[in-house]
Parts: sequence; structure tokens; C-alpha cells
Amino acid sequence: QVRLVESGGGLVQAGGSLRLSCAASGRTLSNYNMAWFRQAPGKERDFVALITIGGARILYTDSVKGRFTISRDNAKNTVYLQMNSLKPEDTAVYYCAADRLSVTMTTGYDYWGQGTQVTVSS
Repeated sequence: QVRLVESGGGLVQAGGSLRLSCAASGRTLSNYNMAWFRQAPGKERDFVALITIGGARILYTDSVKGRFTISRDNAKNTVYLQMNSLKPEDTAVYYCAADRLSVTMTTGYDYWGQGTQVTVSS
């Protein structure tokens, strides 16, 4: 069992930056593919970014390319999402997810965090 806890969300003005963290307990994250998703009010949960177990493969949804960076620190059992040049449309609850096998932009991950709210004001 993997327990994921996100942190780092908050309120920021457009153009600002936030860094989200996803800390794991129960298992070492080095054995898991990791992803970030987000869900705006009234909308489905959408893929944001993923990083594979060894970090060899990183994918982003088109709308965040060049602005967001996913990374992992296996020694700290933590995955990060650095978000720069934030826009109001980035406002959502951000979730991290983990899976030992799946490398997917769908929501088919075994483990999820509880989410952290990101609000970008215009």
C-alpha cells in the first residue's frame, strides 16, 4: 500500500509560480511510475504530467508544456511539480498518482493522493 500526500497548493496571481510536492509513505516511490492530474470544478480529472520509474520518460499535456516541470527525488520519496507562468485556467485540485506498471495519461493508477487546491487569480 502506498499513501500519497500532496502539498504546496495555494492562491497565486497569474504569472506566478508554485511547487507542488507529493510525499509517499508505505512503499518506496522509486518502484513506481508517477503522475500529476488536475480537476477543475464540474470537469473531469485531466492528465498533467508523468515521470517513469527511472525518470527516462517524461510526458506533459500540451497546455502545460514549457511552463510545468515534473521531477522526482527518490531519496526523499517525493515527486514534484514545478509550475511557472501560471494562468487562471490552471486553477484546479491537483492530484498525484502512482502505479508500478502503468505509464498512461488516463486515470488508471492504483494509488492517489487527496489533492491540493491551486487557485490562480487574474
